[in-house]
Amino acid sequence: MRDARPAPPAPFAAALGGLVALAVALGIGRFVYTPILPSMIEGLGLSKSTAGLIASANFAGYLAGALFAAGRVPGSRRAWLLGALLASALSTGAMGCTGAVPAFLALRFVGGVASALALILASALVLEALAEADRPGLSSVLFAGVGVGIALSAAIVAALLAGQAGWRAPWLASGALSLLGVLAVAALVPSDRPAPSSRPGGDTARTGTALVRLVAAYGLFGFGYVITATFIVAMVRADATLRPFEPVVWVAFGLAAAPSVAAWGRVAARLGLPRAYAAACLVEAGGVLASVAWRGPAGVLVAAVLVGGTFMGLTALGLVRARGLARGDARRLIALMTSAFGLGQIVGPSFAGLLYDRLGSLTVPSLTAAVALVLAAVLAWV
Repeated sequence: MRDARPAPPAPFAAALGGLVALAVALGIGRFVYTPILPSMIEGLGLSKSTAGLIASANFAGYLAGALFAAGRVPGSRRAWLLGALLASALSTGAMGCTGAVPAFLALRFVGGVASALALILASALVLEALAEADRPGLSSVLFAGVGVGIALSAAIVAALLAGQAGWRAPWLASGALSLLGVLAVAALVPSDRPAPSSRPGGDTARTGTALVRLVAAYGLFGFGYVITATFIVAMVRADATLRPFEPVVWVAFGLAAAPSVAAWGRVAARLGLPRAYAAACLVEAGGVLASVAWRGPAGVLVAAVLVGGTFMGLTALGLVRARGLARGDARRLIALMTSAFGLGQIVGPSFAGLLYDRLGSLTVPSLTAAVALVLAAVLAWV
């Protein structure tokens, strides 16, 4: 009698589909706001606190999506993934069709829900496929999608703004590009596999303690990276000596992110996941400090490379570590990690935007973020 189970998916095709999914939902859907933000501030007269509030709406949606995914998602995970990517593409494009702050808040919230669902479901589907094919090393292809999406969308935004297209055109172009990505994901990402059965967890007390530390470190990382990731281009636009470097900074951020998962994977193979995670947190803290302490083009580029070169590495290390600690279906634990990360992201931009308006700089919030990253390193190292 024939086995009724679906044939194992081609591992590279699955990883490539995951790359496109994360490029659409996160690289574009989440991060394209950063390079477009300075033009929105100028064109609409937005305050920094309002800009931070719009960013936080996206992260509130991210948290809501993670909490939803933590429960039992009915039906096909692949169908939910494709629906989330479609919602991300449409909400991204619709940002260019309005000028009202309440509409921005609603659209970014929807985009946040979609990005969390896409991250959790794409990671679960692709990592399961790679584990079944005994090709875990291809996870670096999956997580490179965020950096690829950032670099690609940054180049599109820079080209359109250089042509005096205004702030609406980059949103519309990003939405259209995302719709093409949804078609690619539909062709590449495998169907649902049978859920993994529960496996023994070893020392449950030690595993539980490790999970608590990991989740706390992941939340601090969410707070620590997001201030620089949200406002670095606005900081460059605000400084007349740095403004010529505006198109370069965000492209550098994305290009540093694309190979970072593979690079930090090699560090983890040598040091172990917890120590690699701690080291990446300290490098990222250095990038956050450079953004405010090292004045001039070199400092901003160093900040972009260090933060861009660590935030996806930290994301991947955290999720892979969580999957290793899970005793069964990793989706719920990945969702818990994503929820902690989302809480940090919600607080960060609003906190930074309020202080930016009052103090005229991001120095204090950036120092706070660097301290949070150092605490995350300590939690991971212990």
